[in-house]
Amino acid sequence: MATQADLAVLVGLQASGKSTFYARCLSGRYELVGKDLFPRGARNKQARQMRLVTEHLAAGRPVAVDNTNPSPREWAPLVAAARAHGATVTAYWFPPDVPGSLRRNAAREGRGRVPDVGVLATLERLRRPSVADGFDAVHEVRFDGRGGFEIRP
Repeated sequence: MATQADLAVLVGLQASGKSTFYARCLSGRYELVGKDLFPRGARNKQARQMRLVTEHLAAGRPVAVDNTNPSPREWAPLVAAARAHGATVTAYWFPPDVPGSLRRNAAREGRGRVPDVGVLATLERLRRPSVADGFDAVHEVRFDGRGGFEIRP
């Protein structure tokens, strides 16, 4: 366990690689929270997510939030929760690759597939996070072409 809890906020379009990045790079070190993990009919997913994030941070556990988190509207409450618990906040920015996201999304089945209009609606709200938004660090994440990821400050 880290000596100081960190909140990792994954920011990017649907099917941009966020969940795969979590599984390959953060799993085992960070607890996972995301609205897609709740039952489809769950009520008030935002409140549930914030409760889980707060519980992990209060216990000193690093936590990663795997949602699109496209703008300050979504990430500001997360940053505030981290600050309230003395945690650092790291944004992992997945620059938009619309054709790639649409292609990967089309290959998904069931609940994992999002209508294309949903991806495009997220694109309209998507904004690159910065330290001015309260993050301690912002890392850019891209596919490395070998099945992994390249992470840059």
